[in-house]
Amino acid sequence: AFFASKLEHESKHCNGKGFQRPGSSAFDRVYTANQNCGHTYPTFLAVLWCAGLLCSQAPAAFAGLMYLFVRQKYFVGYLGERTQSTPGYLFGKRIILFLFLMSVAGILNYYLIFFFGSDFEMHIKTITSAISPLLLIP
Repeated sequence: AFFASKLEHESKHCNGKGFQRPGSSAFDRVYTANQNCGHTYPTFLAVLWCAGLLCSQAPAAFAGLMYLFVRQKYFVGYLGERTQSTPGYLFGKRIILFLFLMSVAGILNYYLIFFFGSDFEMHIKTITSAISPLLLIP
């Protein structure tokens, strides 16, 4: 909602109709940042859901909240110079990777239970709970 309101605000302050606004770098930056955030959102939801369902809910929820804050930082950084958005982008990639690895660990644990009868769920939950605070390190 914040991204859409920012886009609407910049759209009203630019001259012209529609999305074809020549010479409006502020609008272009806001529009591009909004599109970038919108394109990554389905991937984020998929890995968040899989990590929470297959591995552990608490670290997945923590990583999900961190990702939302990071995307906010990316968006606000994109409104300034493009180099200001780079830390938010890299931080977001790291969180998506963490959620993806949690999903893979949950799937591997399922197959270990299915084929060998070994359950490593408690070990995986302990490891992910210990690693999730490390996401705060920039």
